[in-house]
Amino acid sequence: MVIHYINEKKGVRLVSLLLNPQNYESPQKDSQSKEIMEKTIAFFEEKGLRSINEDDQASRWYTDFLKLIKKEQIFSTLLTPAGYGAPDSRFDLSRVCEFNEISAFYSLSYQYAYQVSILGLGPIWMGDNEKAKHLTAEKLREGAIFAFGLSEKAHGADLYSNEMSLSSTSEGNYLANGGKYYIGNANEAALVSTFAKYSDSKDYVFFIVDSQHRNYKLNKKISTSGVRAAYVGDYELIDYPITQNEILSSGPLAWDSALSSINIGKFQLGFASIGICTHAYYEALNHASNRELYGNKVTDFPHIQKIFTESYARLIAMKLYALRSLDYFRSANDNDRRYLLFNPIQKMKVTTQGMKIIEMLLDAIAAKGFEQDTYFETAIRDIGMIPRLEGTTHVNIALVIKFINNYFFNPQEYPIIPKRDDLADDSYLFRQKAGKLASVRFPDYRLAYEGIQVPNVTVFQEQIELFRSFLEQASPNQEQLRNIDYMLALGEMFTLIVYAQLILENSKIHTISSALLDEIFSFIVRDFAQFALTQISNYNNSAQQEDFLKAMMKKPNLNPAATQALWETEVKPLAGTYHA
Repeated sequence: MVIHYINEKKGVRLVSLLLNPQNYESPQKDSQSKEIMEKTIAFFEEKGLRSINEDDQASRWYTDFLKLIKKEQIFSTLLTPAGYGAPDSRFDLSRVCEFNEISAFYSLSYQYAYQVSILGLGPIWMGDNEKAKHLTAEKLREGAIFAFGLSEKAHGADLYSNEMSLSSTSEGNYLANGGKYYIGNANEAALVSTFAKYSDSKDYVFFIVDSQHRNYKLNKKISTSGVRAAYVGDYELIDYPITQNEILSSGPLAWDSALSSINIGKFQLGFASIGICTHAYYEALNHASNRELYGNKVTDFPHIQKIFTESYARLIAMKLYALRSLDYFRSANDNDRRYLLFNPIQKMKVTTQGMKIIEMLLDAIAAKGFEQDTYFETAIRDIGMIPRLEGTTHVNIALVIKFINNYFFNPQEYPIIPKRDDLADDSYLFRQKAGKLASVRFPDYRLAYEGIQVPNVTVFQEQIELFRSFLEQASPNQEQLRNIDYMLALGEMFTLIVYAQLILENSKIHTISSALLDEIFSFIVRDFAQFALTQISNYNNSAQQEDFLKAMMKKPNLNPAATQALWETEVKPLAGTYHA
């Protein structure tokens, strides 16, 4: 999404990928979607940072936000697929993701209420219970929120070890018993999609329960250092009556619904990280630009300029990747499931880059970042939660590894995926084909590099080809393949290669300067070299493997003049363009 704003002081019109709520232009093409985003921004801007922080520090439930959702029919519009709501209803992932970024820009608590509603709705829209779907559409119109009852206290999100049970009764109905833990919206969700097993057959089942039912016991709110205003609950079902009207899916469909719902939910986390980092970036740059040390502005110090320039490059890279992976997700079908690689990378790479950015910015503003009247204080606390939600970084890297062979050595031609900003119901989200990840094919990865003449892009290409040669000529032996840590470290290198591909693809779609692209690939080259060093220093490698890894430890092409020009033309002018 491209946001335009004018820097009046410099008299130059800038185009940035960074969301700026005070000079906002939604990329959505229909007036209804634009109005939702604009009214949401107006709500938060009027509420103000001080009030948002006070709610957060008091762990105050956001009743005013829920009133906005109901009044403006926000969740109903964004989260109802075609056929179940208004005649023009659609589950359009483009605007779903935009709202994630906007809500997280103000507070992860608001984004979290939205995200867990998306998760809770997943099994409903994916199931085969039409009555439940129409009921859900009605609840959405009433302004309801939803919850996803998957994880359990003893097993986390280990689906195989799920202990929630559904037992049949003599009347042909069921009784649900068991507990779920760390469940967002558990206090007020109109419907909680709950994952369980039939006690007799041990088949998987998804069913819905009402959080206000007398057989639904809300044990407690789980205290967390982040998302304080959100409600993360521990609930228990005690002989909760279930009929066929509440059963969403059984057997393989229930299992697939769990995995596919997580696919949709964890994809949103990348946009949440982008929203948090964008707000934190504005605040940090404003503070540094207006503070003086030793007779100089803080931003006059070269190391501070470097911090802001590199963190800007990392933030733009996050946005480029996220938007491009969105194109693939929206274009997915049974014959093109490349999103299954791009999705876990969105979850683990974009979100961990967010952590890196906040850490860098904190070095620039120091103790200011811990003051409770800032946005930054919540960003420090919340940014680290995001990579740990809906599966840890290691879980997602383990998924990514399954795609390595086909990515490098088994190319297949596909039509070029365009920028997907059209108005469409992304119905494939609710009928995703599960499993067989190793069968997913990709076109030649080198296509993304065609026509790009940027020094650090060239250096990274050299690193990629060394990595490919490593796989061809010195591939991991059986002992290394069985060593999960070794393969996860190798997966970090592969992840960065895929990350770079989508960044390059989107740099051709959006207006990205050569200087910025070179700065992006400067940190990519450095990060890749660091991963190669980790592989050498932490694990046993053969002599041939070590030779390849040492060759991968390249340094980027350093161009101080170009980096300084990027600071002057793209980074420094951002100061003062947004104030909370």
